[in-house]
Amino acid sequence: MKLAEFGLILAGVLLNAAAQLLLKAGVRQIGEFSFTTANLLPVGGQLATNLPIIGGLSCYVVSVVVWILALSRVEVSVAYPMLSIGYIVNAALAWWLFGEAVGPQRLLGIAVIIVGVILVARSA
Repeated sequence: MKLAEFGLILAGVLLNAAAQLLLKAGVRQIGEFSFTTANLLPVGGQLATNLPIIGGLSCYVVSVVVWILALSRVEVSVAYPMLSIGYIVNAALAWWLFGEAVGPQRLLGIAVIIVGVILVARSA
């Protein structure tokens, strides 16, 4: 895999991870809610006007464009497993930004993912 191809994949993964983190930040501001007809307008309005949620959705849109560019250059059987890098990024940043727990079992899982991503990248 060429560096430019890996760069596109990584950009898509990081945009996707940023989207997840922004969505989480947005719903933390709004708080827990239920999808009911009574909540449709009030919660829908909060979601539609929440800047982190808007930013997260924007990151998703851009990540799709970047991902399409990556898929035009890299086999999907190589590119798709690279999405696992997002698990690593999200776990680390969720721990740092939101104080989410990252225990030994989760760390072991992340280590397995890292090994898998390296093996897939080297096979290309």
